[in-house]
Amino acid sequence: MERLDSFVALGDSFTEGLDDPAPTGGYVGWADRLAAMLSLKHPSLRYANLAIRGKMLQEIVDEQIPLAVSLKPRLVTFCGGGNDILVPGSDPDAVAEVYEIAVADLRAAGCEVLIFTGFDPKHTPLLRSLRGKVAVYNSHLWSVAERYHCRVVDLWSMTVLHDRRAWSEDRLHLSPEGHRRVALRAAEVLGHSPDEEWNTPWPPPVDEDWMTQRRHDLKWAREHVVPWIARQLRGESMGDGLAPKRPELLPLSSD
Repeated sequence: MERLDSFVALGDSFTEGLDDPAPTGGYVGWADRLAAMLSLKHPSLRYANLAIRGKMLQEIVDEQIPLAVSLKPRLVTFCGGGNDILVPGSDPDAVAEVYEIAVADLRAAGCEVLIFTGFDPKHTPLLRSLRGKVAVYNSHLWSVAERYHCRVVDLWSMTVLHDRRAWSEDRLHLSPEGHRRVALRAAEVLGHSPDEEWNTPWPPPVDEDWMTQRRHDLKWAREHVVPWIARQLRGESMGDGLAPKRPELLPLSSD
């Protein structure tokens, strides 16, 4: 992408940046990191991040897509549907239909669109049973990308993210290092050449005995799984009442 003057990121907690804390509060995340990388080659780049944690795909389409279209950015990154796939009984075919309409609207507005497949959940016990649904959804996303000429960051194939250190304590959101690697991969897909490699092997892990692993599993279930189930039963979202962290297209220097 030779001339890049504006970039808008759309999505849920993945794009908002959980769990990559910023020194001044809030979250950084792969999208902010990507914007910083792109600004090195495109100093006049303006950037907005409309993503809000917990958003379902239809909410992203209703609330974020029209605003993105009105901003007329050169580049849009669009990732959504993961929260929908987590809902028992959800249909990945139906979710993909909503996704395609959103991509069609963005492309009709003249935006270059970078989309993201879902992660491979085979190394996450709670989510492993959803692997088939994620795979079906991903197949639709690849078809959408081909029909609308979108670039794709294939998170499923990023085996470097299978390491537990790529994930935060809740095992649903990336760690700072996980976000950094996704940003590097996205920059590569956009045709940039970052100074670092996204697939650099991790250093050897510290081995844990079986009892320590089980204690960690119980702590994770108590502190993260149970509250998530409770929110689902109450019909609540982590993002209720939150506004986008960066709703306007502004230069990176404004930070």
